[in-house]
Amino acid sequence: MNFKDQVVWYSAQEKPFRISGFPWLKQDKCYRRLPLKSSWAIPPAVDSLANNTAGGQLRFQTDSPLIQLKVTLLGPSDMYHMPATGQSGFDCYVGPVGRCCYLATAAGKPSDVEYQATLLNLPEKKMRLITIYFPLYQGVKNLLLGLLPGARLLPPPAFSGGRIIVYGTSITQGGCASRPGMAYTNILSRRFNHEFINLGFSGSGRGEPEMARIISEIPDPACYFLDYQANAPDLRASLPEFIRILREKYARIPILVISRIPFSRICHESSVRKDYFRSRNYQARLVKKLQHHGDKFIFFQDGFRLLGKKDWQECTVDGVHPTDLGFLRMADNLTPVLKKILKKSPSGR
Repeated sequence: MNFKDQVVWYSAQEKPFRISGFPWLKQDKCYRRLPLKSSWAIPPAVDSLANNTAGGQLRFQTDSPLIQLKVTLLGPSDMYHMPATGQSGFDCYVGPVGRCCYLATAAGKPSDVEYQATLLNLPEKKMRLITIYFPLYQGVKNLLLGLLPGARLLPPPAFSGGRIIVYGTSITQGGCASRPGMAYTNILSRRFNHEFINLGFSGSGRGEPEMARIISEIPDPACYFLDYQANAPDLRASLPEFIRILREKYARIPILVISRIPFSRICHESSVRKDYFRSRNYQARLVKKLQHHGDKFIFFQDGFRLLGKKDWQECTVDGVHPTDLGFLRMADNLTPVLKKILKKSPSGR
């Protein structure tokens, strides 16, 4: 259908659109994953990366058979090993959690900081639940949605439980998925009726206590993922303290410690392999020790198993960062783990 310019434009921050993934949106009025001002010092690199909109989602219901998008980004696409569709694009999915189906990706040219695109153009006018995923490695200054005149617009169903808060590295952030919907946290969000908060910071998920303090301020958690081994200069110093700070605030909210997924060099360099497994084994022992001392809500996931057993080397774009295949395998292997953990969470049901 060709509707040309016959659309009514809405700001994504208007009601009844519902935006998730930005805990401080109401306060700061911008698409940012951390607060603009914090009582705790935010590391400079993290402060900059917080403007990347990884994990952001826009949800709503409409009977408009056409949905267009106008976006102003904070910068162009400039990553050599990640498509512009993943870095700066938006994904459109249709349907409820558990039956959410991919439809289209909107993206401009790599050099564009502004673009307009069609996300949905279907022949039948009927009510649909729409989920739009924000870019993974770029900031969004402004976002407008174009619908046909007279189209009905309703809020989406509410989430059924608390927030899944995922702290980690570039892999957590979504590098290097080909499009936003394929980051592993976004895949999981289509399987669990929870708001997911993606706090992956490329090269900068170092486990500082200040970050634990800020994360503990996010209300209504159902579960925490700690997935930052790849960036941690000293896990033995940072991880126990990070967990202790979260436990000061929430004694009964599940914490899942995830060791690093395997990377190609561990197959070829014995010293790298030893360091990898030494860090993995330390995390497993720490969780077991905390469980022994009475923490019934802390768990460990062996990251070595997340990409599969036989051909995990084929799951990355550069020996480190997953492709869509790698992210899908991570989500597939984390799904039963998260299902089990959420049964133990006071706000997980």
